[in-house]
Amino acid sequence: MEYRKLPHGEEQISVLGFGTSSIGAAGDKEIEAAMTMALENGINYFDMASADAAPFSAFGRAMAGKRKNVYFQIHFGADYRGGKYGWTTDLDAVKRSVDWQLSALKTDYIDFGFLHCIDEESDLQHVMQGGILDYILQLKKEGIVRHIGLSSHTPSVVQTALDAGIMDMLMFSINPAYDYEQNGEYAIGSVGERQDLYRRCEAEGVGISVMKAFSGGQLLNAGTSPFGKALTEYQCIQYALDKPGVITVLPGVRSCEDLKRILGFSSAPPEEKDYSVIGTFAPQEAVGNCVYCNHCQPCPAGLNVGLINKYYDLALAGDELAKNHYANLEKKAGGCIRCGHCDSRCPFHVRQADRMQRIRKYFGE
Repeated sequence: MEYRKLPHGEEQISVLGFGTSSIGAAGDKEIEAAMTMALENGINYFDMASADAAPFSAFGRAMAGKRKNVYFQIHFGADYRGGKYGWTTDLDAVKRSVDWQLSALKTDYIDFGFLHCIDEESDLQHVMQGGILDYILQLKKEGIVRHIGLSSHTPSVVQTALDAGIMDMLMFSINPAYDYEQNGEYAIGSVGERQDLYRRCEAEGVGISVMKAFSGGQLLNAGTSPFGKALTEYQCIQYALDKPGVITVLPGVRSCEDLKRILGFSSAPPEEKDYSVIGTFAPQEAVGNCVYCNHCQPCPAGLNVGLINKYYDLALAGDELAKNHYANLEKKAGGCIRCGHCDSRCPFHVRQADRMQRIRKYFGE
């Protein structure tokens, strides 16, 4: 299992996480077995925005004696009165739900406390001014909440939250259908808006946990994919992991069989994770933009083309550390020999030879 460090903390988080949205239907025995399998295979990050209450108590039992090995993403706004998921921004309801979640999980602290499913500016203002954010901040002061996060599908709302400087983690929907579909039917935000958000998160040290990596399963079937072509789970996972700021991907797990298949990602060969096919159906506005996928590798001159591009984009976004990181690269943009290898392999038709010259001039080589 690969791990990535949380920028605003010391936590090392598994790149494969565990989404609980659908596992409640599997029954307590299967839920416990799945969590045990996850822990045994190095998964340590669990999102608890479930469709029903079942996973909480089952996870509480499976986790006995292993709490220090687990990071829980708990949602302030997910309400499980009646046993099924509900959404609320009522402060009293939020408090009751959080208390219940802690009790069911048999824990007395929350690793990541999230403002839950905030997709509208009005909802963000309500939770920030109506007491819910103050409640989370108080719990953080008391040591009950370790980190504050936000889950959203709307780039502009996340940008406003980032302006407030309250976040260590963002839960966001990332997949090729959302990032590159052309008519706005599947996701909120243009290609540029979404890419700018990922870059800002990386620049400001806000980690991203990825939901909807398979677009609710639509991308896995040619008949339902907006592109008319099916992708694999491993292609979608790798795609998300290559985005700036991403720490972990949270596939929805329905059973041990699902989890076993997802775990195969760690040992799968690179060709099974290669998502360069998306370059054939990305919209025109995505063409010409480096997405750091490194499908151009290996560079004959030894340049890490994706990383050079990432540091350049982050520096343009105002990240001073990116300039330092670039300066420490052994081989920089000026080392480009303009052989055309990367240009010929780029699925997004980026003219990297020309771009390397711009990057060289920007950093003053």
